[in-house]
Amino acid sequence: MSWFVAPPIWATSAGEYRQQGLAYRQQEQFPEAIASLQKAVELEPHNVSGRVLLGWTLHLSGQEAEAANALLMAFYLNPQDVPTLNALGIVYLVSGDLPAAAVTHTWAAALQPDNEIAYYNLSLTYQRMQQHDWAIATATRAAELEPTNPHPLVALAIAHHSKGDLSQAGQTYQQVLRLDSRFGDRTFLDLDLKRAAFSPDQIQLAKQVLLKFQ
Repeated sequence: MSWFVAPPIWATSAGEYRQQGLAYRQQEQFPEAIASLQKAVELEPHNVSGRVLLGWTLHLSGQEAEAANALLMAFYLNPQDVPTLNALGIVYLVSGDLPAAAVTHTWAAALQPDNEIAYYNLSLTYQRMQQHDWAIATATRAAELEPTNPHPLVALAIAHHSKGDLSQAGQTYQQVLRLDSRFGDRTFLDLDLKRAAFSPDQIQLAKQVLLKFQ
């Protein structure tokens, strides 16, 4: 799906168009946000962060192919920009291009070793690729880097479960519940884990772990 909406007429500079686009995005007015951010890119085509903003907004609107294209243009401008790699890797993951997601997030982690986003998404990627030891290792690292975030621990729990270590999966999920009791609500999991880049199968697996060890 592609939307065309005229950008707001009051903005004149690329910075103003980006500001306007972010304001629209916060209100989930995605056609208007995309139009503004596209205009900003036209005015400043070499601005990497502007292209990342456009790509991520396209991703939030569900336009994954367009998001990947926008983020690839940012990558070509600067292959070592970690925010670009983080966003592009997530788009690949959500789109189901697991090898590309693995390569992109591995590069992001190499460039920034304390990059929790890269390790977390690598865990989700490796779990879907049935590389269980790698999924456990990367989820563990993500949880170490951001110990108050329950999502890496959910990823770690399903990685243990996928490997067949049900006891460790349950113990890990108990840590999740201690951090945030909402993760004991199956309806909450449906909404929250989808936003956190879990696949439908991974969401169901998280609910299985919850059901067994609640």
